[in-house]
Amino acid sequence: MRRMRRTEALRQLVRETRLEPGQLVLPVFVCPGEGVRKPIGSMPGVANLSVDEAVKEAEAAAELGLGGLLLFGLPETKDEQATGAWDPAGIVQTALRALRQTAAAKSLVLIADVCLCEYTSHGHCGVVRQQGDAYSVANDPSLELLARTAVSLAQAGADIVAPSDMMDGRVAAIRKGLDAAALEETPILSYAAKFASAFYGPFREAADSAPQFGDRRSYQMDPANGREAMREIALDLDEGAEMILMKPGMPYLDVLHAARERFEVPMGVYQVSGEYSMLQAAFARGWLEPERTMLESLTGMRRAGADFIVTYFAKDAARLL
Repeated sequence: MRRMRRTEALRQLVRETRLEPGQLVLPVFVCPGEGVRKPIGSMPGVANLSVDEAVKEAEAAAELGLGGLLLFGLPETKDEQATGAWDPAGIVQTALRALRQTAAAKSLVLIADVCLCEYTSHGHCGVVRQQGDAYSVANDPSLELLARTAVSLAQAGADIVAPSDMMDGRVAAIRKGLDAAALEETPILSYAAKFASAFYGPFREAADSAPQFGDRRSYQMDPANGREAMREIALDLDEGAEMILMKPGMPYLDVLHAARERFEVPMGVYQVSGEYSMLQAAFARGWLEPERTMLESLTGMRRAGADFIVTYFAKDAARLL
């Protein structure tokens, strides 16, 4: 076996898994203002960006040959109906229209996250219902708002809409809304297997989306359930999703691999904020070699079956590749 490992040229010739810049998607957090590049304390190297700075980020991403951007929004105000999520003048809609005017948009796929948590005053991914002193997320009333959000984002210029809320039936509602708005060619990238993970903590600082009460375990998946993930994916594909996203990445590579073996659709994985921040902390202490570790983590996700990877390392990895 050592004969084919002797030189880098031999190793590259027989390499089974390839990692390329075009397979990487960069998350971007868009915020109000102008000239804003506000660092996120728990995510070294990542910042909240105003629209003009997001345009610069897109241009840099295009020059590096990245596959696309995944856009999240931080609205100026929040309410119980998540108005900022579906407002035609919302922060992500404004960013999409600005990005569409750039040359970078020709080479980047613009993916818009579809969720309500960044826009609701309570921080949950759907409409909240109160019964006495108890609060719960109401699934069906949330679907209309999610569909309205997806349509608004597609009309503003999103190439793909990506529902991450985990409400049952959201893909069918979004597909119906898109078709009714003559946006039937817009693909849906469903976060079909999104687990109620502890690895989302830094993201909630970045997007200011932490729940104000309770948690999301009643609608996001139990981390112990792999077979249930297969049912979630099958349901979303039946409802009209063209693509699937798995989230998180590293702790769920078994789920990703099982899905890859079963479903023949484009499939991505999200290397989430906690994974990124954990590695950055180890890099800062000299415990891990940054370049090798970063590429190894991403290659592992490709080897497990991901066609593309959403990662905060996208620009750094592309420079190395």
